[in-house]
Amino acid sequence: MSLNATPAGERVHIAFFGRRNAGKSSLVNAFTGQDLAIVSDVKGTTTDPVYKAMELLPLGPVQIIDTPGIDDEGALGELRVKKTRQVLNKTDLAILVADATQPLGKAEEELLALIKDKGIPYLLAWNKADLLDSVPEEGENTLWVSALTGLHIHELKEKAARLAGQEGPKRPLIADLLQPGDTVVLVVPIDKAAPKGRLILPQQQTIRDVLEAGASALVCRDTELALTLEGLPKPPRLVVTDSQVFGKVAQIVPRDVPLTSFSILMARYKGDLALTVEGARAVKELKAGDKVLIAEGCTHHRQCEDIGTVKLPRWIHEATGVEPDYTFCSGREYPEDLTPYKLVIHCGGCTLGEREMKYRQRTAADQGIPITNYGILIASLNGILERTLEPFPEFQA
Repeated sequence: MSLNATPAGERVHIAFFGRRNAGKSSLVNAFTGQDLAIVSDVKGTTTDPVYKAMELLPLGPVQIIDTPGIDDEGALGELRVKKTRQVLNKTDLAILVADATQPLGKAEEELLALIKDKGIPYLLAWNKADLLDSVPEEGENTLWVSALTGLHIHELKEKAARLAGQEGPKRPLIADLLQPGDTVVLVVPIDKAAPKGRLILPQQQTIRDVLEAGASALVCRDTELALTLEGLPKPPRLVVTDSQVFGKVAQIVPRDVPLTSFSILMARYKGDLALTVEGARAVKELKAGDKVLIAEGCTHHRQCEDIGTVKLPRWIHEATGVEPDYTFCSGREYPEDLTPYKLVIHCGGCTLGEREMKYRQRTAADQGIPITNYGILIASLNGILERTLEPFPEFQA
């Protein structure tokens, strides 16, 4: 997959951290070969995380993140440091940039301990090594570099690619459920909420993974699904639908044909499917006024029939008869304290990396708050959850 075609959620995220004026942004520019970050002698030039896609061979497309200084001061500085620490939740490789002419400070020691505690692969890059009388030999996680002269920048990139690639391949999105020659029917409603002239990301990714498995993807709208199934010489191996039409599709698809949804595939692909299935059961325990968080990984223009803010609350009320108190969040903002909520309902997370999606789920689980996702909850509300889990080996009796 090319650099431009690779979604941000599928890229390895490499984040640079460090104190102000350790030369972090200069090193980011040297690492990327571009003027990605603004460089200045003034402390605190980087005020928000900066994101840039690049190709890091032999690893492939990556997302580079330059962060504010971890020793920023004042009320505004504290907010910047908080944003910097939040970046760790999506980081696949952390590069801690330190000034080679100074020992590690308290802020650096604390961040390094946090990186290790989270189990994030890391490198300690001692910048400004050109100012030393002699340059020490590199260690397993340590090397001395110079953004000014280019010293060991190539070695830093090679080491970063090697470390970032050690976690191994992801679980396939759908390919492991298929055999070569299988046919998969993908149900894609085209309504006001559908993007103009294109398919949404989970649909694109599923088609690609079906093809990778040597199977065929047959795409139709829910309005033509019955005719599509009738025209097939034999039943499809699997039907995957947009969750919003789960109820309608479940009535059309014969009971002996496996059925699931794009968002349930995403729940298994990027997170803990069993955890989100268990979370869906908590909706039956909701009472009027209970706080419920509905979270999305991306920001988008909300329309009159938006699934997160309109449809889900309506369907929950129709199924339970109660009116919870909803809070909505989207994009990179996700509460660290989830204890006020009785339930978290998350989108499929197609724009989020696996590490960030699992962090969000783990945050809820650690605080004892049930968490589910759109598709799983909609299947549960329609009384077909068990059926939609049958395609997955881990849920087969």
